[in-house]
Amino acid sequence: MGVTIQATVLMPGAAEGELLASHESLSFWGGYEQSSGEIIDRRHDLSGQIAAGKILAFPHTKGSSTTTAIILESVRAGVAPAAFIMQTADHFIGLACVVANEMYGVEIPLLVAEKGDFETIVSASRRHVVLTSDGLIQVQDM
Repeated sequence: MGVTIQATVLMPGAAEGELLASHESLSFWGGYEQSSGEIIDRRHDLSGQIAAGKILAFPHTKGSSTTTAIILESVRAGVAPAAFIMQTADHFIGLACVVANEMYGVEIPLLVAEKGDFETIVSASRRHVVLTSDGLIQVQDM
């Protein structure tokens, strides 16, 4: 039992894991520790959480093009999120996903969910997610 949502695929790939989700935007510059995968923005509701290997869902980024560099450094360190689910397409995260695949052979799916679907994902009490390469997001009972 669970919820299945169709999202728009910006970077294809499949992933499965624990969902780490927020209604708040996230800055990777000063908000994400690239050597540990910890969300270090102390004003963010996910502060102190480790996003490494998890499906990270948040509506959009705040910040700059350094997002790409921070994500790529986290990929190199082995502490990048397994996938991103967003409400708004982000070119810097998209670029990081493309370069991670090209440079390191690491596939990081990037999906964009409609506002209502994104809300369903973030508000889900179940926290295990399966992403398929065609953009299906399955939030499953644990």
